[in-house]
Amino acid sequence: MSFLPAPLHPAIVHLPIALTLLVPLFAAGALIAIRRGARPLTAWSIPVALIALLLGSGWAAQETGEQDEDTAEAVVGDQVLNTHQEAAERFMFATGAVLVLAAAGFLRGKPGQIGRGAAAAGTVVLLGMGYQVGHSGGAIAYADGSGVALNPGTPSVSGGVDGGRIARSTSKDDRDDR
Repeated sequence: MSFLPAPLHPAIVHLPIALTLLVPLFAAGALIAIRRGARPLTAWSIPVALIALLLGSGWAAQETGEQDEDTAEAVVGDQVLNTHQEAAERFMFATGAVLVLAAAGFLRGKPGQIGRGAAAAGTVVLLGMGYQVGHSGGAIAYADGSGVALNPGTPSVSGGVDGGRIARSTSKDDRDDR
């Protein structure tokens, strides 16, 4: 018995999604705090840490997505999967770039101000890019409208294989056979 869900990717992606939503708020908050007199090193360390966590959790989501690729491809096909993968790759590249800008925010004087401002703007760009990744991922996870397209162990109303999508029946006889 495993304590990890299967497939793992849908469980992992929630952290980068949440961070993508939160990082712009923390970046804006840090900029406001710095304007009000907070020490830049202290205030700016929170958004930088969150962006680093976003990059790490995004990497984990990307790796688990590659593990689940064959299952998803059998259900939704190449085009939908490639759209999601390409959006995720662009998001990861952009997140790395925003992290570099955010790290520049630790510099003193004008270079640090420019780094912080550019990184804060970059987090808003990441928000849009993250939406694209999540939306294309949702098209995969909810390919048949039921939310069970990629989890053959989840009961469906109709059961069986419907339109090439994997689903299981909820009848007692079928559950006993598992």
